[in-house]
Amino acid sequence: MRRILLVNGPNLNRLGIREPGTYGNVTLRELEQKLDLLAKENQLELICFQSNHEGEIIDQIHDADTNIDGIIINPGAFTHYSYAIRDAIASISKPVIEVHISNIHAREEFRHHSVIAPVTSGQIVGFGMLGYELALMALKERLGEELTHD
Repeated sequence: MRRILLVNGPNLNRLGIREPGTYGNVTLRELEQKLDLLAKENQLELICFQSNHEGEIIDQIHDADTNIDGIIINPGAFTHYSYAIRDAIASISKPVIEVHISNIHAREEFRHHSVIAPVTSGQIVGFGMLGYELALMALKERLGEELTHD
């Protein structure tokens, strides 16, 4: 069974509470449960991780190189300045899909640039929570399998 790591960065533990006009009303736990169900329908194992700490995210990425088949990451604010997370992703051989709930390119200018994007397989932005499902679909295809949706 393919193993997928879902990494959510800083402040994403506040989903459902934080700026619902931008991020919606779905909590991180609800998002993880929905994505886990979709993963199981597709014979994938989803491992969920959230941290507000850069080093913990880097450790997860490093560990993923030996026991994970692919990563979905929403680096949160680290997107715009964490060369350390960028370098961690560049150091592994697994495909990584970057996800953002809001369209970062249509928000404040400081959010327009991702230092992470150049070392990922792709970036999905602006589709709300659906972006995570799209990332799972893209990752599964990248791994050579087709996603099924019951």
